[in-house]
Amino acid sequence: MNIVKNFGKKGMMCLGWLLMGVLNAGAQSSNPAAVGSMKLTLDKAIEIALAENPVIRVADKDVELKKVADKEAWQALLPTLDGSLAFSHAIKVAQMKIGGQTVKFGQDGSSTATGALALNVPVFAPAVYQNMKLTKEDIQLAQEKARGTRLDLVNQVTKAYYGALLSQDSYEVMRRNYKVAKQNFDVVNSKYEVGAVSEYDKISADVQVRSVNSAMVSAETGRNLALLKLKVLMGVTANVDILIDDSLSAYQEKLLLPDAEIRENDLEGNSSLRQLAHNMTLLERTRKLLHTNFMPTVALSLTGQYQSVSNPDWNIFRYQYSPSATLALSVNIPIFHADNWTKLKSNKIMMAQLEDTRVNTRRQVSMQAESYRQNMASTIAQVSSNAEAVRQAMKAVQISGKRYEIGRGTILELNQSENAEIQAELTFVQSIYDYLTNKADLDYTLGRDTYLNGK
Repeated sequence: MNIVKNFGKKGMMCLGWLLMGVLNAGAQSSNPAAVGSMKLTLDKAIEIALAENPVIRVADKDVELKKVADKEAWQALLPTLDGSLAFSHAIKVAQMKIGGQTVKFGQDGSSTATGALALNVPVFAPAVYQNMKLTKEDIQLAQEKARGTRLDLVNQVTKAYYGALLSQDSYEVMRRNYKVAKQNFDVVNSKYEVGAVSEYDKISADVQVRSVNSAMVSAETGRNLALLKLKVLMGVTANVDILIDDSLSAYQEKLLLPDAEIRENDLEGNSSLRQLAHNMTLLERTRKLLHTNFMPTVALSLTGQYQSVSNPDWNIFRYQYSPSATLALSVNIPIFHADNWTKLKSNKIMMAQLEDTRVNTRRQVSMQAESYRQNMASTIAQVSSNAEAVRQAMKAVQISGKRYEIGRGTILELNQSENAEIQAELTFVQSIYDYLTNKADLDYTLGRDTYLNGK
């Protein structure tokens, strides 16, 4: 019986652990940042980054804080109700001599108890009205900052993804050429063993293999670092394996000529310019808020209290209380406050300063956009030429290899053709990468929010 009981307890524990493992596995499979490996595309990388990167959550929390501040602003118009309780015991009361007689204000050793409620209602508060408009504009500024953060993250992830493709394609180029160099070395070595070529040819072929192998190892390290950078931007853990079934050469047919010129209205989506516009509106609202310092405020207050004075003992529940109430309408009229004028002058200077900043920023943004556009146009012209150079270089490797096999070529020609092919292929993928990164920077500069879904 004991054996059966022990087995039953252990069985239940094992079943519990099994169920927990299944639930944890299900939770991990629903979270793309927690799975062991994932196939990745550019759209998927951006989607995960926008969902998992902590920078986005920080920006969203800032918007939430501004909304709370907006609620706090209009709550200043609501009535306030305060209660107070007071108890005092006069050890020795004050006294005054009037006309040779001494008048005491109370009785020594007496106690006083008071309970009061005060209701205050703002009737006319112009500063509150302007502050409500100010906080609404502050929300829009926070939302634009959050949008700018998303645009920046999309730009970084896009370039990191293309950087991963560049490092991956570079590694594949070096790996293929390593295989070619190794095959050529085997041919040279077999000829050397039968005395058909000199030892110099064998050494040159061996040096070529080692050189390409070293470059291949460096390319592999670069690929791993590029993938790690992409993981960090996506907000996934380092132990997640990323599988990218993509290459830069696949984008060759998708390269399009940019617009002939950058128009003024194309810059309206730039986040920096939009934030400057919101800041200018905030300063204008601040100026109106400062003007309220010259305006009167009106408040209504109602105070009611129960009070009992000159009680000989400490038992407040036996006191005789008498009620009283007061209704007051107060008007506060500012007559002269020197700092109000100084604040208005500072606000005016800040607005002029911000306007100069806006003009300068617009010029810089326009220059950057034009630079990216021209780089894209020139890169398109280079891509087709570089693609033809790759085809010619591959053909040259084949020809030099055949020439060497039949004894018509030299090992120097063979090595040069291999190096030329490596350089041509790397230049080709680099030109596509340059176009794609310039396009990503242009989209960011112009504020194109294709991936944000209206956020």
